[in-house]
Amino acid sequence: MQIRELDLKELYTAYDVVKQLRLELTYQEFEDLIYDMRHMEYKMFGIMEAEELIAYAGVAVQTNLYHKRHLYIFDLVTDEKSRGKGYGNMMLDFLQDYAKTCMCENIVLSSGFEKEKAHIFYEKYGFKKKSFVFLKNIIK
Repeated sequence: MQIRELDLKELYTAYDVVKQLRLELTYQEFEDLIYDMRHMEYKMFGIMEAEELIAYAGVAVQTNLYHKRHLYIFDLVTDEKSRGKGYGNMMLDFLQDYAKTCMCENIVLSSGFEKEKAHIFYEKYGFKKKSFVFLKNIIK
């Protein structure tokens, strides 16, 4: 088992796990968005067992006035058949080390209000609820 950065040739593999979190996302949208996010140094990391993706994290180092230099976790998901086995913690440990090597002060993520199990998981790992995220859809 290894944790490593995924490359663009592995988008189908990544999508098979990501779609378990992003239910409405088609493969074509996923591919287009991954290519579009490359400008922000979006990285895809995976926990791999042989050629099988067990857990996925999509992250980018960002800087703003309130979080300073931080690692933003856009997506973190473990394949449903491997949940509850510690892979989420393993990925967060890896991401924390990665954030430190990138000289980040914080790790930041956003989670939907309906994701109560995820909130418990993040709080057990040491994350604190700090803000609300507001969204206004401007395209109908």
